[in-house]
Formats: sequence, C-alpha cells, structure tokens
Amino acid sequence: MKKPKPHNSGQWTDARKRSFAMSALRGARWPVKYQTIKDAYVKDGINPATGRKCKLHKCAQCGNLFPQKDMAADHIDPVVPIEGFTGKTYLGYNWNELIQRLYCEADGFQALCKECHKLKTADERALRKATS
Repeated sequence: MKKPKPHNSGQWTDARKRSFAMSALRGARWPVKYQTIKDAYVKDGINPATGRKCKLHKCAQCGNLFPQKDMAADHIDPVVPIEGFTGKTYLGYNWNELIQRLYCEADGFQALCKECHKLKTADERALRKATS
C-alpha cells in the first residue's frame, strides 16, 4: 500500500517533510552547542591519528582525551523525548517543544567523543522504539 504524498506537489510523505524540517533546524549553528566542545578543552597535545599538535578535549562519558574533530556536542536530554512529545503535534512533533529542546542552554549539552555519542544515540533510539 502506497503512503499518501500530500507535500511538495505530491512528491513527499509526512515523514519526508518532517525529515526536511528537522534537517533545516539542525543545520542552524547554535553558538552554545559549539561552545560546549570548546569548554571541554583540557590541554595541547598530539593527535594520535596524524602526529600533529592539537587541542585535546575531554569526553564527559569515557573521560578520554580527543582532538576537537573527534568530539560531538550531545543534548543531555534527547531532542526527541524517549516517551514522545506532549501536547498538540504536527507531523508527529510538537515543534515548539522540539525547538526549545534543540536550542537549549549550555547546561543542556555535554561534550562526548564521537564513539560515546554514537552509543548514547543508539541506546536512546532503542528505548524510544521499545516504548512506542
């Protein structure tokens, strides 16, 4: 059974439009997010992958030191709540709540290495799937 495509002149489903909107929102450069990684700076060191000098940042999860490019600013509380959104939704999201969660203040972020961030995100997705 084909899903209806009521958006973009009959080319997009609700899910595709939601994905487009989320991508656009996530693409905005929220300064607080990037400051989180800068604040995780510990010391100058050597990048193990290149042997060059770099600034090393501490992962809040594993405690190891990584170059800035190997760090991610993680939302402590996931942007899409594990239990789902509350209140009025459009395309499955309460957009006002989503924007508040996406653009949170500094105390809502933590600096994680990319591997810890990947694992945390996978755990959150699994929990979300198990509760839906």
